[in-house]
Amino acid sequence: MNKIKVLFVCVHNSARSQMAEAFLNTMAPDQCLAESAGLEPGTINPHVVEVMKELSIDLSGKKTNNAFEFFKEERSYDFVITVCDESSGEKCPIFPGKIVRQHWLFEDPSSFKGSDEQIIEKTRKIRDQIKAKVETFIKKKSNYNRVS
Repeated sequence: MNKIKVLFVCVHNSARSQMAEAFLNTMAPDQCLAESAGLEPGTINPHVVEVMKELSIDLSGKKTNNAFEFFKEERSYDFVITVCDESSGEKCPIFPGKIVRQHWLFEDPSSFKGSDEQIIEKTRKIRDQIKAKVETFIKKKSNYNRVS
């Protein structure tokens, strides 16, 4: 069976897209191959590393990727899923081929204010929302009808 190729994109590839990539690759390794990238790659958010580690997913060695570099390399995907705000998602490059584009709106953990404890708690909520959305994506068998 050919794996469904999915690219998750957000602004900095530091939090939301990294979590989505990790969840999809962990939960559906035989069905999907996920990557993530950012429009303006930054560094991995340490709070995201911490909350993912709570679920035994280690992002500490992950690097951020540039969506435009993936585009230049002519990588192909079945799904390109933006996980940022609408205006940032519209800046995502159009990848060649028949791609299903989806937008999953999640709050940006880098915008969270408060004590470390408060930020971690808010980041956990986003992590859990992303995990639930990825689980739904996997369960929807119609998503696996290849579009190419």
